[in-house]
Amino acid sequence: MDRFEYEVMYKVEDKHWWYRGMAAISRALLQRYLPSPSNLKILDSGCGTGAAMLSLLSERGTVVGLDLSLIALDYCRLRQLQRLTCGSVVDLPYASGSFGLVTSFDVLYAQSVPDVLSAMKELTRVLAPKGYLLLRLPAYDWLRGRHDIAVQTAQRFSIKAVTRLFHQCNLTILHQSYANTFLFPLALMKRLMENTRSEKVKTSDLTVEFGWLDKVLGKILSLEAPLISRWSLPFGLSLVAIAQKQ
Repeated sequence: MDRFEYEVMYKVEDKHWWYRGMAAISRALLQRYLPSPSNLKILDSGCGTGAAMLSLLSERGTVVGLDLSLIALDYCRLRQLQRLTCGSVVDLPYASGSFGLVTSFDVLYAQSVPDVLSAMKELTRVLAPKGYLLLRLPAYDWLRGRHDIAVQTAQRFSIKAVTRLFHQCNLTILHQSYANTFLFPLALMKRLMENTRSEKVKTSDLTVEFGWLDKVLGKILSLEAPLISRWSLPFGLSLVAIAQKQ
């Protein structure tokens, strides 16, 4: 991602319907498995411009952000975030067992991650015993579209693939679900229409302004939060998973 794309992310992360809805889902999962107030040491691995660090993660403890991009970390500092490290998810510069909670929000899919299993093993290594790993990833490799070109997607995932990664890292799966299910039919139609066109325009979905619809879409996605925290939705544009280190 270049500076323009990070600037767009910084501007929309606090208000775009997708970010707000997915934050509600992540918050609901954390509330289920870490319900008591705590002072965890938390790593947001691939923190981007820092919105998650500032909001839902800061509610649970002291947050450290890591990102490969110095540009992204500059935008984190605009949010007054200070505990920041420039580094790769496949070679985390932290001691083993350092964090009670590690999050990875839409990171492992990217071309900048050369080996997903190596990254997962690193995320597991820095987890403390009984620590939690919360993942969010785009779903279904066949669902690629213009957005994936714009954000340099290397692969999209299925629940089966994520289950295999957790098992390879000896993590105990607590819960997995697809997400963005209610809006899936509309999104599927959009992606299919894109793929019938010959031009390959690099346009991220997050650059699209929805006006008054933004609040409506955000509400619809947020409605999934209490459902996903308890049950597994059968399909969706994204998937979320939480596991524990034994």
